Amino acid sequence: MTGNASQRSPAGVAFRMSPNHGRPRLQSLELQKASDMKSYLTGTKFIAFVRSATLGAAALSLGSVAASAANLSRSIEIGAAPAAVWSAIGAFCAIKDWLPPVGICIEDGKTPPTRTLVTKDGKVAFVEKQTVRSDAEHSYSYTFVSSPLPVTNYSSTIKVTAKGEGVSVVTWTGTYTPDSGKEKDASEELNGVYEAGLAGIKARLTK
Repeated sequence: MTGNASQRSPAGVAFRMSPNHGRPRLQSLELQKASDMKSYLTGTKFIAFVRSATLGAAALSLGSVAASAANLSRSIEIGAAPAAVWSAIGAFCAIKDWLPPVGICIEDGKTPPTRTLVTKDGKVAFVEKQTVRSDAEHSYSYTFVSSPLPVTNYSSTIKVTAKGEGVSVVTWTGTYTPDSGKEKDASEELNGVYEAGLAGIKARLTK
């Protein structure tokens, strides 16, 4: 083999042999690669790539942030003793008598019970499960099994407490997580339900 002869590697790639050392001249190739990489890293393509990747990561981060849990509490004063108020509203399906939109309430007969509420126009239904009940403390709690409202993790308590002789306060509280982007809708709809319900209780007990 002469000093300037070319050989082919097993992959068929030609390289030149050094007349002095008899090995491939790879140093120049490595320098060329480094130069090419530096040019790419400082070029507009790389800058655009980094910008795109950063924006994409930010979008994914924002999309993964869930809406925060929210709390709601409304109360109303009633001119009746707690026992009288509880007698009127304490039964789980008594809600049909004081929440104006509800036309039908059906309990499943289990313990704890689950109730299905259907609006008077028959277009909307809620399914709610009682989770805690205390007739001695005039209160019960429940959760949504299914609901058309834009919320999850909904839990609520209705409680009657005494305020002086012959006067009670009915308090309706709730916690929930609104669907992302529906925070205002969820708050307005639940506030409307609570206020209508409490007004209905007061109207029923002042007849």
